Amino acid sequence: MNVTHGNCSDPSEEYQYYFFPTVYVVALLVGLPGNLAALYVFTFRITPRTAFSVYIRNLALADVIILCVLPFRIHYHLNGNDWVFAGVTCSVTGILFFANIYLSICFMTCICVDRYMATVHPHTYLRLRSPWCSLLVSAALWCTAAVAILVFILMGPLETEVDRHGRRRCFENFAKKEWKKRLGQYSIMGLFFCSLLPSVIILVCYPLAARRIAMIRTRAAQKAVRVIYTILAITVLCFLPNHVVYLLQVLRRKDVSFSPDILHSDPDHIRNSEFLYNKYLERITTKSAGALNTGFKN
Repeated sequence: MNVTHGNCSDPSEEYQYYFFPTVYVVALLVGLPGNLAALYVFTFRITPRTAFSVYIRNLALADVIILCVLPFRIHYHLNGNDWVFAGVTCSVTGILFFANIYLSICFMTCICVDRYMATVHPHTYLRLRSPWCSLLVSAALWCTAAVAILVFILMGPLETEVDRHGRRRCFENFAKKEWKKRLGQYSIMGLFFCSLLPSVIILVCYPLAARRIAMIRTRAAQKAVRVIYTILAITVLCFLPNHVVYLLQVLRRKDVSFSPDILHSDPDHIRNSEFLYNKYLERITTKSAGALNTGFKN
């Protein structure tokens, strides 16, 4: 969600019109068939049903929902960041996109905890490995997301700042008062419970699981360790930078100062720094979404 102000010119935005559609098209072409195949295999072909297969199936479903809203974002950027569809369509697609990114991270965390218990605490895992437990956890996550999405939509459309070129922005350029009300509370709760906390769990549990697996001198064990390190790299390089930067953005929108020097800074410097800051945020967000889908399939 980027905000542009004052003397931030359109040429500064032009890379979005080509870069983001390219990334989204690649993610769509590669990710949608892969996730649909995973959804089919883990739903109809894998027996008996296990906690792992349940979480994988739900992760694939969340990714499919993310990918299905990408055509709207592709059209939006190709059209010069001008939304031509109904306002409710913008709200629904935007909320689904971000809500299911958080859901994907939560299901990745569930898979991480499942693998951790299976390798580090196998005896306890044998007593808790019933798929009913994973089904209940998955249902709770989906219900929580559905309630949050419904409440967000029923609260009405988000007010955006006026675009001096008359373009209709979608899920960006929010008015300052929106950050002080809905966006601030929702963003902070989502970042903490659905991003930062899951990332900490992944960074703690997976290394412990990898250390135990590394004791097994087999090719399958070595492959499992490589997969774990790949997931850790994605978490550290994609998820954490994205959400830490977004958290700082939310706090700044809520007028939380991090340094006394900010209060005495030149206004133009603040605006230009904010512009570069938001471009970095949006770039990282896109890479994170692509890494999420490609990393899952591999």
